[in-house]
Amino acid sequence: MKKKTGIHIVRLILLAVIAVCLLLLVREHYLSGQHQLQQESLRAKKQEETVKEAEENAASEIRRPKQLIEYRPGEDGLQAYGTEGEAAPAPAMLSKYMELHEDNNDLAGWLSIEGMRIDYPVMQCEDDEYYLHHDFYGEDSKYGCLYVRAQADLEAGTNFVIYGHNMKDGAMFGDLDLYLKESFYKEHAIISFDTLYEERSYEIVAVFRSKVYNADEDVFKYYQFYQADTEEEFEDFYSHIKELSLYDTGVEAQFGDTFLTLSTCAYHVKDGRLAVVAKRIV
Repeated sequence: MKKKTGIHIVRLILLAVIAVCLLLLVREHYLSGQHQLQQESLRAKKQEETVKEAEENAASEIRRPKQLIEYRPGEDGLQAYGTEGEAAPAPAMLSKYMELHEDNNDLAGWLSIEGMRIDYPVMQCEDDEYYLHHDFYGEDSKYGCLYVRAQADLEAGTNFVIYGHNMKDGAMFGDLDLYLKESFYKEHAIISFDTLYEERSYEIVAVFRSKVYNADEDVFKYYQFYQADTEEEFEDFYSHIKELSLYDTGVEAQFGDTFLTLSTCAYHVKDGRLAVVAKRIV
């Protein structure tokens, strides 16, 4: 009798474990689905504005001539002037991001890579940890958002680092591991990144594994490089990433070039990181 009772208890425990596992799987599937729906909604909103902008531009080209821009010496270097002799206005926000920016003023740009699921908004705010755990609308989320730190200068900086979670379902930077294969890189060497004001293209310079080091360790920390004021500072960063790269991309850079760096978790060591560095070409 005691033996039967013991078997019954074991069965109940096993059933309870299975039930908990199933609930966790269902929860993970639900969260993944909700994340995908939100991202599809954001992409759709951007696409709608892109189409609307194209239609408006086509119509305006018929109605008005293009404004000529002339550059003349000024106090701060060359100054742009319009056809009427007035200073050219500050760059306008791209129409496709206006509505999204109204939804969340932390929107800083948009990153996309052909052949990957990476097609996401990039956020920036004063709290560098906020978008690790919050979605585009500020709700708690284990997926978080792609983001740059507050110190990143997307307009004039030498380098800015975009962070994102390496999710098991491939979301966010979960696909970035594909760049570990040189064959994939060769077919997908170009990364598209838009700021709110211009569309940009970058060509991959290096792909490497690294880690987050202790503050007192005197080693190369790619995630601390944002600005090169001298050629020596530039060369220090550039030589290290080329040396660490898993394969030779053949892409070269020189002082004055600017980079974006994609960074996500890797599991080859404790606190491991995978980094992809690309040089701006457009």
